[in-house]
Amino acid sequence: MSDVLETVRHGRVLRLSLNRPQKRNALDAELCGALAAALEGAGGDPEVGAILLTGKGKSFCAGMDLSEIALGSVEEINRVHERLFTIGARMAVPLVAAVRGAALGGGTGLVANCHVVIAGEDATFGLTEIRLGLWPFLVFRAVAAALGERRTVAMSLTGRILEAREAKEIGLIHEIAPDADTRALEVAESIAAFSPTAIRAGMGFVHQVRGQDWDTAGQIARRVRNEVFQSQDFQEGIRAFREKRQPRWPSLAGPGEPGR
Repeated sequence: MSDVLETVRHGRVLRLSLNRPQKRNALDAELCGALAAALEGAGGDPEVGAILLTGKGKSFCAGMDLSEIALGSVEEINRVHERLFTIGARMAVPLVAAVRGAALGGGTGLVANCHVVIAGEDATFGLTEIRLGLWPFLVFRAVAAALGERRTVAMSLTGRILEAREAKEIGLIHEIAPDADTRALEVAESIAAFSPTAIRAGMGFVHQVRGQDWDTAGQIARRVRNEVFQSQDFQEGIRAFREKRQPRWPSLAGPGEPGR
């Protein structure tokens, strides 16, 4: 793993920490590539039930590393940004973010790709590219999916920086906590303890129905729900509910083990 990305396991939670604190975790090609590879690898790992994304130092992510923009490097940066800033639309493993300090430009794009976002009281957000004579081209889709096109256009045009409370009001983040890292780990651990079968089916369903018409989305919903109805995890969930105990999900058991 690259030095610019710190990886730590907490049981079934994989913590990925952007590790360029001296650059406010600005996104250069190395960090983008390392983060995209780690997320994609975790997405295929049955031992990972949730991913926690954090930033080392005082900022979550200050956006694109401007020092890297030079002739000859733009296409490489475009490719790795496209890979990274669309990852939330492909992941079957839930992404939880803990945001402290600034999450600007591409940092806001990362936040919009996460499924649950916990922010500290000092967190700030914004699509500030317009201040540099640029537009948030590659993060726009993820932010618009989270907030709606009209609000995202307004953020892109004004370059205004939002404090945590306003970001929560518009739905960019979900919770403000005094200790965002601790709270986000608690949320990630609680998600990772739920049925892997249900979560992967549910996340897959969300991706499948995106852009579909009402009737087609309903057909997909019925098909996927019937598949989950027949799963061992659902049968165990029903038994545990009736017996007033915690479920022991069969999909968490290793070869030859009973559900744990």
